[in-house]
Amino acid sequence: MSATYETPSQTSGWAMGWATFAAIMLIVGGIWGVIVGIAAIAEDEFFVVTPEWVFQFDATTWGWTHLIVGVAFVASGIGIFSGNVLARTVGVIVAGLSAIANFAWLPYYPVWAIVAIAVDIAIIWALTAHGRDLVAR
Repeated sequence: MSATYETPSQTSGWAMGWATFAAIMLIVGGIWGVIVGIAAIAEDEFFVVTPEWVFQFDATTWGWTHLIVGVAFVASGIGIFSGNVLARTVGVIVAGLSAIANFAWLPYYPVWAIVAIAVDIAIIWALTAHGRDLVAR
C-alpha cells in the first residue's frame, strides 16, 4: 500500500495574502534600495560613515550594492505575480542576501537594519511556504 496525499482544491486566503505580501514587499523594498543606492552613488557624504566598526565600506560601494539588489528585488516581485518559479527563487536569494547585508549595516542604522532583516525573513518564509499559491488562483 502506498500513501496518497490530496492537495486542497482551493488555496487559502491567508496563503495568497502572504505570497502577495512577499511580492509587494520585494517591489517596495527594491524601490527603496534603488533610491538609497542612487543617493549613495551620487553623493558620498549623504550617509554618515563612522570608522569604528569591523565592516568598513565606502558609501559608493554600498550604493552600488543597494542599487543592484534593489533592481533584483523589483524584478523578482513583479515576476512572482506572474507565477514564475525563477522569480520566487531569486526572491528568496535576494531576500537572504539583503538580510546578510542589513546585518552588516547594523552599526550604522540599527533600527532600520533590524526592521529590514525581519521583513526579509517574512519574505523568505512567505515565498517558500506559500509562493506557489498565487499561481493556483
